[in-house]
Order: sequence, then C-alpha cells, then structure tokens
Amino acid sequence: NTIQELFDCAELTAKQPRPMGTGLAVITNGSSPGVMVTDELYRSGQALAPLPEQVSAELDKILPASRGRTNPVCLAEDAAPQSVRDVLDVCVRATEIHGVLMALAPPPLSDPADLAEALLAALSGRSFPVIICLMGGARIAGAMAMLNQAGIPTYETPERAVKACLCLREYARNRAALTQIPPRMTRHLGINREIAVDLLGKPKDGEVMPDPDCRAVLTAYGMKVLPSALAETAKEAVEKAREMGFPLAMKLLSPDITHKIEAGGVKLGLRSEDEVREAFGQIMSSAAASQAAKGGVLIQPFMDQPDYEISLSSRQDPVFGPVIGFGPGGIFSEISRDRALGLPPMNRLLASHLIEATHVSEVLKGVRNRPPADVEQLQDLIIRLSQLMIDFPEIQELDMNPVLIKDTKAVLAGARLRVARTHIRSPHHLVISPYPAEYEKTVTAKDGSPILLRPVRPEDAPMFQEFYKVLSSKSLYYRFFTPIRELKPDMLARFTQIDYDREIALVAIAEEAGVEKMLGVARIMGDPDATTGEFAVMVGDPWHGKGIGGKILRYCLDIARDRKFKTVEGYVLAENSGMINLGKKMGFNVTRDGSEVVLKQTF
Repeated sequence: NTIQELFDCAELTAKQPRPMGTGLAVITNGSSPGVMVTDELYRSGQALAPLPEQVSAELDKILPASRGRTNPVCLAEDAAPQSVRDVLDVCVRATEIHGVLMALAPPPLSDPADLAEALLAALSGRSFPVIICLMGGARIAGAMAMLNQAGIPTYETPERAVKACLCLREYARNRAALTQIPPRMTRHLGINREIAVDLLGKPKDGEVMPDPDCRAVLTAYGMKVLPSALAETAKEAVEKAREMGFPLAMKLLSPDITHKIEAGGVKLGLRSEDEVREAFGQIMSSAAASQAAKGGVLIQPFMDQPDYEISLSSRQDPVFGPVIGFGPGGIFSEISRDRALGLPPMNRLLASHLIEATHVSEVLKGVRNRPPADVEQLQDLIIRLSQLMIDFPEIQELDMNPVLIKDTKAVLAGARLRVARTHIRSPHHLVISPYPAEYEKTVTAKDGSPILLRPVRPEDAPMFQEFYKVLSSKSLYYRFFTPIRELKPDMLARFTQIDYDREIALVAIAEEAGVEKMLGVARIMGDPDATTGEFAVMVGDPWHGKGIGGKILRYCLDIARDRKFKTVEGYVLAENSGMINLGKKMGFNVTRDGSEVVLKQTF
C-alpha cells in the first residue's frame, strides 16, 4: 500500500527463504512488544496459532517457571542474549514452525551487539525465515547493521515487521499457487459467438446495449438468464404477465437511467393483473419526471427470497485491459468493499481464487439452514464472462447484478452492457495472452490415425504425468541430459503453464473412448527479444516411428516463422541419432559441440 511497504517486501524476499507453511512463532522480551505484534496481526485479519506441545516442552527446560509457554513467547525484559538464542534455536528446530518474528528491546545497560551476535550464532548455517524488530533508537544502529550485513532484515517497529512478515507469507502462497493444477472443466462452455458478434455490432460508440440484446449476448455465452418479456403499454404488460405467471418483477427500459430503483423504475413482487397495471403507470410516471427516454418495461419472474445475491462485472482498464470483479450483489453492491478483481483469461483455479478472495465466499458455503451455492457453476459464470471479454474488446463495461442464487443454482436477473468502438482486435487488448485456439489442427499419422495438435493448457498436467510414465529411461535421458526419476510439481507447472507470448508449446493428442491420450510434446522457448528460440521435442516410446515427432516439431517451426522468429536451435546428445537424422530431414544445420550436437534453423 505504501512505498515503504514495497521496499520492505522487496528486501525480505531478496534476503529470506520462503516459508514452507503458515506456522509463525513470535519471540519478545517484555509483554508490550508482544501485544503490539498480536494487535497488528489482528488488524490484518490474522491470528497466532498456539505453540505445538513439543515446543512448549522444550521451552520448559530453558525458561523460568514464571514465564508462560504461549505464543508470543515472552522473555524477561533483561533476558540474556544466550536465553534469546536458546529460545530461537528451539523454534527454528520445530517442524511445525515455519517462520519466527522477533520483537526485542535490548536492556538499557546491555550491549546490543551481544544480542546480535547471539542471534547470528543461532542462525548460522540455517536457511529459515526470521524477521527481527529491534527497538532502542540510535544505540541499536550497530546491532542492526550486523544483522543486515548477514542477510537478516531488521525493522524499527513491530508494525513494519508484521506487515513484512505477512508479505513474505503471501509471496510464498502465490508461488505455491503457481504449481497448482487447475481442474478440468466438467461442462463444455458451448458458446455461440456468432450471435454475440451480430448483436454487439448494433450499438453506437458509447451506447448502452438494449436490455433484450444484452440478455441475448449473455445467453449466447451460456449464462442462465431469467426469462423476460418486453411490454410497451399497460395492456401489453398485463397480457405478458398473464402468460408468464405470478409473482413478477417489472423494470423500466431506459438507456438514460443506470440505477433504476432510485428512479422508481423497478417494481417487485407483483401478484395480480391490477398490480401490473398500477406498476406500469407508476414506472412511466417516474420516467417522465426524470425526463428519461422510455423503451417500455421488462417483465420477468420474481424470485422471492433468494438464498444469496452476488454480482459479476468487468471494466476495460487503459493499462490492464478487461478487469473482472466478483462480490456481493443487490442494491448495496456498489458501496460494499468486499470485492475481488482478476484478469482474464480465467480457468477454474483462478475463478476459485477470485471467489475465495471475498468475505461473501464464506456465506456462499451455506448459513442458517440455507444450502451452499453451486461453486462450480459460479466458476463457470466467471470463465464465461472472461471469454466474452476476451472475444470482444469493444465491451467497455458489463455489470451483472444481481445474480440470484436459489436452491444452490445461480441465475442472472439484471445486466447492463456498454459498448465503445475500438481499433484493437482480440487478443491484443489483454495483458495476459489467452489460449491460442487458432493453433489447433488435426493431422494424420503414418498409420492413418487422426492426431490433434494443439497448444498446451494448464489443465493438461495430469495428462503429462501419465505421459511420463510411458517414457523409457533412455528417452528421458535424451530429453533432459540427466536421469529424471519423477516429474516434480514445479517442473510440471513449468511444462504446462505457458506464457503464450514467448513460448510455443504443442501436444499431440489421440482420443480413445472419449479420453484424451498424450502421444508427444514439442516446444520452442523464445528469448526475451522474441527473435530466437530453443526447441525440444519428445514422443512417448509406444508411438515411436509414426512420424509424430516430425509433424509436431514442423508445426512449431511454422508458428515460429509466422511470429517472425529469425533463428531456432536445439541441443542434442551425440548418441541421439534419431533426433539428429530428423533434424537433417527438416533442414536444420547440424554442427558438433563437444558431447552435444547443435541443430540450427534460420528463417
């Protein structure tokens, strides 16, 4: 939030290892620093966990009986440096503790350098996250310098130390999230882009799309919308109401009024034809008083007492492109600060993180005998909204509020879409490149079987794991130049979470009984200049000799040529004669470099 926090966080991530969990121990000499640390954690929405029993038992051996075994661990104000070191040593050795925050004020007649030396001795040769707050003004400057030179960040106040600690924890959590495998979609999106193209081409620059057209666009992208009917007269409203059945909601159709409730343009819970006539007259009178353009009214079923209300939205940001928002819905959504933002493209994992970043996510799990919301359906809604914003840069803003949830299922009750004409074409309005579906194509293997070549997706991680099970130790050695026993999570994430701007990564897929099976993979890792790249290719042992490696590598090269790469090269072990021969057939220049052979192709 501040420049100071930015530099504190940068120093900490540069000097300290990432914590392997959330277990935090706080060590202080005196109760006041401990209270300050606990209060700052509470203000940040965090809490200290009790010390593990084993740690308490260890502290019993070194602390006087007058000192508690709680977290924070409060030493005496005049605790000797050796006592501080002993307590730190216990916490660092405990497997349940993943980081230590120390808030210490050296006693007035002591030498702070002695305390610094004791701390350095306790941490010597250990890679463990430790954050130290030293309080005492100018007299502690030398001790702080000693700790800083040893790579241990120090802070002058407990509040700064706590914020830096939480930053390190958040950084570790974000890094861990990068290795998570997004679950596969259990439902196909099934969008109809052609309908949306036609409808979005109608509004003028800056215009709000008519409500029926907006609903048609959302329906075309597979979002469930409450059925509705347009009525321009009271008689027509009664006829539509009779057909639809009661109870009903009636809303003014006007591009001039954004907040229709405040303008008297919404009537809810209409249960008779007389109420429909009266509501129509009142809405038209309110519109006339506001001097707003009138397009009639929209009639739709009234969902009485929904279990939950949420809102989904998106805005075009001049820097980040479309930004997706998720939060509570209803008339208070705009003043609620409980809102999470994310950037497309969205997959199920990112949609899940977006939902979980809000307080309303706890409510959606079910409260007061209300059933929990169908979270997978909400994730689908976010993914569909993400795809809509990817496909149409001209959508300047889109508000879907409220999204009503009843008996676990969500349905859109209202939406507002504004169009702004732009010369930018998809996907160039995005800061994160989406999955390049245009690179999907089907080829034929030597035995005549069809093979799908497509870009790698993050959800392909389980398929990669199965693929590596069929690779021989020889194939793995030829690919990685070293024996590989298992595909670790960080390596799996690197292979499946692709930066589509800089990397070309394709898989060869065969479908057996409706299940995709990975036959091979090829990739070109582009350098930052986007003109040179290094290729790699691998085919599963059961499918050698079917021409798969050549087809997938050639397609990678075709894409690299289209992207204006100038040079692509690869490094092959000298004994890998199959790859060397393939390179020669494909026109690579072959040179020897010690135990390796360099295959190079210039476009």
